[in-house]
Amino acid sequence: MDIITGNVGWIEVICGPMFSGKSEELIRRLRRAMIARKRVEVFKPTIDDRYSNDEIVSHGDLRMKSQVVASAAEIVGRIDWRSEVVGVDEGNFMGPELVEVAQRLADSGKQVIIAGLDTDYLGRPFAPIPDLLAHAESITKTLAICVRCGNPAKHTQRLRGSDDLIVVGASDMYEARCRRCFEPGIPKQTELEFVKAKRQEK
Repeated sequence: MDIITGNVGWIEVICGPMFSGKSEELIRRLRRAMIARKRVEVFKPTIDDRYSNDEIVSHGDLRMKSQVVASAAEIVGRIDWRSEVVGVDEGNFMGPELVEVAQRLADSGKQVIIAGLDTDYLGRPFAPIPDLLAHAESITKTLAICVRCGNPAKHTQRLRGSDDLIVVGASDMYEARCRRCFEPGIPKQTELEFVKAKRQEK
């Protein structure tokens, strides 16, 4: 990305499937901003409490303190407007209002960096990330490794459980898959094995 100077804000989006290093890249960029002595604030959604209640945490266990918000609108009420850089992890859990919030922050002169899933467990665009891509000055698409064949993976495969759109989980419930190995929804054979194991437990 070209270096932007002066009191101009912009939006950077880091998107891709689970296990592709999105949070790690977000933390890396925020740490660079801190080294540059910029005032940085970080936010994450309340729903994401897998590894920590008040930190953004990568699957590789990189951590950074963050504020926890129930919605994107809450960011506007909580932010210190002197901040120069605003990071948001798991933007896919923030709802459609994140687009307007990010635009407002960028218009006020802030560097806004958002990480999130761009597709859901059915392989469909996962709002609000696709809309953010249209407004962003910089887009980074991260890829994982398909656990089935080792090819680059752009999908998040749900292994079991609910048909709800949002189900927070990690490697026990999701894995990365490539285009060829991805099965939209829940793989039949995995779900059958899971159900069979549950019955045997009874």
